[in-house]
Amino acid sequence: MLEKNEIVFVTFLLYQLSAAWHISPSEVYKKLNQANAIDGYILPCYDTLHTLGSKYLVEDITELMEERGVPV
Repeated sequence: MLEKNEIVFVTFLLYQLSAAWHISPSEVYKKLNQANAIDGYILPCYDTLHTLGSKYLVEDITELMEERGVPV
């Protein structure tokens, strides 16, 4: 089960990525799931990722999506 702070962080990321990628948060969620980015990267690396700035996070997740072959 997720901790409240992890849920808040994932929600924050959804909206940051939505703004950067110019798509809805629900579409961002679908793409992140397609790339296994939430369970396979964001949550396991939460302790480090939540300390980073939003600009870096958007760049990092965008690169991850490209590496995993999911267009954004």
